[in-house]
Amino acid sequence: MKRLNVDRARVLRRTSTDAEQALWYRLRSRHLMGWKFRRQHEIGGYIADFVCSDAMLIVELDGGQHADKVAYDERRSCELQTMGYRVLRFWNNDVLTNIDGVLEVIVEALANPAPHPNPLPGGERGLR
Repeated sequence: MKRLNVDRARVLRRTSTDAEQALWYRLRSRHLMGWKFRRQHEIGGYIADFVCSDAMLIVELDGGQHADKVAYDERRSCELQTMGYRVLRFWNNDVLTNIDGVLEVIVEALANPAPHPNPLPGGERGLR
């Protein structure tokens, strides 16, 4: 199963949509405020479009095919959230017509990290 996901991620990287290419151009090489993103990255059996592991943030781009997969996408997002990730979803059209607005939402999420899903007892803070 692991090998299939690695191969699938490679195919997805080679066949990315125009919206994925446009957003990747703005996220790659730490272009967005120095945050490191990966694209088509496997997490818990899923392949996420874009992941910033340091911020535990996943960015998903949805095309028209996702209108028929709302229940699956919601279940997938919930499972990723139980692993501690925040999931932001954007329509491909939003990226293509308002990439600055999309980036603004991503920057806001990076600036305001969600609380840790398993905080240490007594309010102690662990090392980052």
